[in-house]
Amino acid sequence: MAEQQLVTFSLGSEEFGVDIMRVQEIIRIPPITRVPKAPTYVEGVINLRGNVIPVISLRSRFGMDRVEETDLSRIIVLQVQTKVFGIRVDAVTEVLRLDSESIEPPPPIALGMDSQFIRGVGKIGERLLILLELDRIMGGE
Repeated sequence: MAEQQLVTFSLGSEEFGVDIMRVQEIIRIPPITRVPKAPTYVEGVINLRGNVIPVISLRSRFGMDRVEETDLSRIIVLQVQTKVFGIRVDAVTEVLRLDSESIEPPPPIALGMDSQFIRGVGKIGERLLILLELDRIMGGE
């Protein structure tokens, strides 16, 4: 049975998962430099050990309200194909394994979010985990 290892994180009351193989690291929020004319969901860029990487606000990408940063806020640094970028999340919750049988395709009305961002919904007991389609988060630009 195929099993996926996921890093899970929260945005407000929703819980999301991304494939751990795409996660380079998880860091506290450093100073973020704004970039003129960037799409609204791009918060700016950070310097990660000499590499400049863009940071995406998943909240604004998904049309959620912005919130103040807390001690739990993190940036998950992802590598998708050749691109490295960070996504800002409210909190990283855990690393877990999910077998493929617990994953369903996204519901037709994808929870008010753009369904292109959703790869599926994972069920862990009573919890629902929204699995993200990372290739689409950057918007392909």
